[in-house]
Amino acid sequence: MKVKNILISQPEPADMEKSPYRNLIQKHHLNLTFFKFFDVVGISASEFRKTRIHLTEYTAVIFNSKHSVDHYFRMAKELREVIPETMKYFCSTETIAHYLQNYTQYRKRKVFFGDQHFADLIDVMAKHRDEKYLFACSDEKTTEYTKLLDKAKFKYTKAPMYRSVPKDLSQFNLDDFDMVALFSPIGVRSLLQNFPDVKESNILIAALGPSTHSALHAAGLSIAIAAPTKTSPSMAMAIENFINGKQQDAVIVNKPTTLKPKTTRTKASSSSSSSSSSSTPAPRKTKSVIASRAKYKQLMEEKKAKAAARRAERAAEKARKEAEAAKAENKA
Repeated sequence: MKVKNILISQPEPADMEKSPYRNLIQKHHLNLTFFKFFDVVGISASEFRKTRIHLTEYTAVIFNSKHSVDHYFRMAKELREVIPETMKYFCSTETIAHYLQNYTQYRKRKVFFGDQHFADLIDVMAKHRDEKYLFACSDEKTTEYTKLLDKAKFKYTKAPMYRSVPKDLSQFNLDDFDMVALFSPIGVRSLLQNFPDVKESNILIAALGPSTHSALHAAGLSIAIAAPTKTSPSMAMAIENFINGKQQDAVIVNKPTTLKPKTTRTKASSSSSSSSSSSTPAPRKTKSVIASRAKYKQLMEEKKAKAAARRAERAAEKARKEAEAAKAENKA
């Protein structure tokens, strides 16, 4: 089937010239229509109060999206709760960690983040098990994130602060498109809600992410393009490989965490494990964020000043000892 018109269930990129979709338009002369299939709506403060969750009772917050950051601080403002300076923030990606600068000053706060997957953040959190975690999230009952947190046996409280609501898609006719690209379970729900007869249509479905794949399988819909894969890490690349007739490789599932279950060690096992400890790789250092260039420059200046003070102190001590030695020689 020749693909010409594609409905992308996301907002149009802010800078299309730098977007990977630009290559699809120019190289393959595709007609791409961008439209987000759902809205993110904040849960009201009165509804949140019914959960009996108090934000200041926790020592750390988990963020898995920019939406979770926005609604956490919105909720704090509406509830008139002042977030303590000692609060720690654990973000699934570095992008979300930097996004925190819209709401916080990084004086004494600590921010940690994973590399690309939520499982990376789980590994980081393992070094902070004593924290009392609050997971700012949507009102979905179970997600891939909560499954990982439960599997790692973290003590956390799920705090629903927003929900996703399907949009009205009546302006579109599926017969006008050859393919629709979906990125989340709520996108799948919106498609089914607006087009209940989608199973009978000839439209191809491209899906990104294991949770999206699961939602489509549960709905009985077949997937023509499944991403991410090793050769197609993004939706744009997956679509291009499909158009070029390349065979699709295996889908990348959620990266497993490297956490290992705790085991009780006997004296015999401890002696044997100590001999092999030299071959065990050192744990990865936790990454932290410095808020801005100005803050970074200030920290560097403070380090230089302290180093200069130490050098001056050592030089003064050396001069004093030399003077004492010279005085002793004169007396002799």
